[in-house]
Amino acid sequence: MSHSTCLWWLYCAALLVVVDGALLKWPPDRLLKYVDPEVYMDSTQLITSKGYPCENHYVTTQDGFILNMQRIPHGRHPTSVPAKEKPVVIIQHGLEASSSNWLDNLVNESLGYMLADAGADVWLGNVRGNMYSSNHTYLKPDQEEFWAWSWDQMAAFDLPAMVDHVVRTTGAKQVHYAGHSQGTLMGFAGFSTNHTLASFIKRFYALAPVAKVRHIESPLRLLSPIAKDIALAFDLLGHYDFLSYNKKIMDFLAVDVCEDLSDILCENILFILGGFDRTHLNETRIPVYVAHNPGGTSVQNILHFAQGVNSDAFQKFDYGSARANMEHYHQPTPPQYNLSDFHVPVVTYAGGNDFLADPTDVDWLLKHITPSLIANYSVPSWEHLDFIWAYDAPKYCYNNIVDWIINK
Repeated sequence: MSHSTCLWWLYCAALLVVVDGALLKWPPDRLLKYVDPEVYMDSTQLITSKGYPCENHYVTTQDGFILNMQRIPHGRHPTSVPAKEKPVVIIQHGLEASSSNWLDNLVNESLGYMLADAGADVWLGNVRGNMYSSNHTYLKPDQEEFWAWSWDQMAAFDLPAMVDHVVRTTGAKQVHYAGHSQGTLMGFAGFSTNHTLASFIKRFYALAPVAKVRHIESPLRLLSPIAKDIALAFDLLGHYDFLSYNKKIMDFLAVDVCEDLSDILCENILFILGGFDRTHLNETRIPVYVAHNPGGTSVQNILHFAQGVNSDAFQKFDYGSARANMEHYHQPTPPQYNLSDFHVPVVTYAGGNDFLADPTDVDWLLKHITPSLIANYSVPSWEHLDFIWAYDAPKYCYNNIVDWIINK
């Protein structure tokens, strides 16, 4: 049995616990229950089912990964604005996620739809290893080498490839970039090291911004002790994927478990990485969220986050020894990202109850990007996933982003 399969069994076993002293029951009339059809839809189907056009683009990175981007070229009611005059926006998902994060709520509550209806040309990114970007020009997912990467490679290869493709396809001189969590991490790393890439970004909207993660309260912190011994960590977790998307399992969780168990159990699945707060959650959408998540990533990527707790630095992946680091970086320790070289105009949105983009770490980040920071917004009651699923996301975040992109 693979490490990935073992992780899935552990993940599913956690759902089948006793809740309030009562075992999971299987109602005989389960099949008569209403199941939201969006549970079974992928990102393309979510988009087209609501009357929006959708194009699927396939982008090959310099190191051979084939990334699937979904494009919403216009809203439900096309305007007379010439395509070349429309603002172009790339929206990038976070850790263990996919493009569906921007599509899972109602059309007036999801950033992807809102931007399209406002007149933007919207591109939804999917990084290597997730459910939409699991192909490579010569590697297969059952090979260790396929999974030998972290967010370093997303910043160095995935982000430039997506931006280049969008710029060449649309003819835009510059594009807007909005990211959540890991999507912001890619931006801060990529734009500070690749100034050519940065020159194509008109403005960066960082939702739940992440760079250093020293103070996270997420369960990712529990992996930090074993991340000190990278060889042991890989022995325990394997060299492959970490909770990659499994449609059969996710459909089962969404339709059977989350329909029959108390909401809090399913909410804990979703909030395990970013913190729990049901205040801003549209609980009727839980089966849809569960059906589309987790989207998949590599063990190495998860360990890179865990290493950040130990290092208290914004740096590249530590291969575990001076010799190994010399082989990869030509120096005995991982290079640090230099935010003094970050010059893209950025607007940040932070949550006061965020377990992954911890307020202390966000404060450190804001101090280091001050010359480029044009606005900073905070929602004290929000946690990490409120930025993608809160029913009041338009009020506290999305309307503001739309205004920046369309009117400023």
